[in-house]
Amino acid sequence: MSGRACRLPIQTATLPDAIAGRDVLGRGQTGSGKTLAFGLAMLTRLAGRQAKAHQPLALILAPTRELAMQINDTLRPLNQSLGLDSRLIAGGMPYGQQIQALRKAVPILVATPGRLMDLIKQREVRLSDVEIVILDEADQMVDMGFLPVVKEILDQTKPNGQRLLFSATLDGPVEQLVRKYLRNPVVHSVDSDKASVDTMDHHVLVIDPLDKDKITTQLAARDGRTILFVRTQHGADKLAKKLADRGVPVGSLHGGKSQAVRTRTLAAFKSGETNALVATDVAARGIHVDGISLVVHVDAPTDPKDYLHRAGRTARAGESGTVVTLTTSNQQKTIRGLTTRAGVNAAFVRVKPHAPELNSLFGAQEPSGTPWVAPVFADKSEGRRSGGARPAGRSNSSGRPGASGGRPGGRPGQSSGKSRPRPESRRQRPR
Repeated sequence: MSGRACRLPIQTATLPDAIAGRDVLGRGQTGSGKTLAFGLAMLTRLAGRQAKAHQPLALILAPTRELAMQINDTLRPLNQSLGLDSRLIAGGMPYGQQIQALRKAVPILVATPGRLMDLIKQREVRLSDVEIVILDEADQMVDMGFLPVVKEILDQTKPNGQRLLFSATLDGPVEQLVRKYLRNPVVHSVDSDKASVDTMDHHVLVIDPLDKDKITTQLAARDGRTILFVRTQHGADKLAKKLADRGVPVGSLHGGKSQAVRTRTLAAFKSGETNALVATDVAARGIHVDGISLVVHVDAPTDPKDYLHRAGRTARAGESGTVVTLTTSNQQKTIRGLTTRAGVNAAFVRVKPHAPELNSLFGAQEPSGTPWVAPVFADKSEGRRSGGARPAGRSNSSGRPGASGGRPGGRPGQSSGKSRPRPESRRQRPR
């Protein structure tokens, strides 16, 4: 259990009801221990059961393939200890391997909505035996436009089955899902969507636009694990290259990179090979990495929910963390409104490069100046070399993940592996 000897609040609250088979509505911030909360209950109820080919018994839906991968990785040791098997069904990976797994009678699927629906339409998976459905990060699935697909998937599962829905927020369309698909759910609201701000320090650095690159570099060069958020894919690769050239071990992560590159980039960040990660919003909810002590909004978000989702990469599971937003004098009023709507009490500080506050508050320092060279791997899926920092593949922003392929839910049209083409009859889903 990730080295934890005691339950986290969301686990203590939801486990008894979930194990008893009741529908559960769990409201908890990202990083609150939800995966083990729903995973342990599901495995307890499935112990000793066997599935038929193409017909799983339990389904976990996640909005992005990164989150789906991490859920599967977290649960796999527990699955194996009970003689159960789980398979990842997500975009950006070859269809063939996933279809082969489905033919081997897998009881648990961890899936993104788009790829799962593709395989349902290809008649490679049937959900009529699914008696446990878990929706993780339901609010993000709604934000990404997956609500119609999620409803279509739920309609194909056992109507009297158990459903567990976890979300940071429980309003609007998420409420529709709850009313339609959960029966007398037990509600556990352990943390609100704003609760995590209590374990974070929030700062807004008011800077001269000409100083932005230098201050960003000093923050990235600090000791400790840091995520820097930017608006576009091109911006992520450009900043990562600048940082690497100045001596910062860094990777960049966005929806334009192949799954193989993204997996290696995350592995390097988790292992400490790189201590900085430049990312678009693809990482704001889909990446769960422990020990991130600083989040930097290099490009500030416009939506308070996006602010909180990005900030949620730090101060996870009761730990503390720091969030920094860079802005200019002209944008100061806008950022003040953003933090207020996010429920954040941020300290505004005007700084220049090498200001004492940069080091005392955040550990900012000058990088070595010796260019950092990322390890080079043969990227079979893209047919080119790749590392932590490399030229951008395209300049558009990460956008909303789709169903399968290069983005976090991935769409087949962007898949770079040996994937089947999208069926012509498949209807378009919102991006």
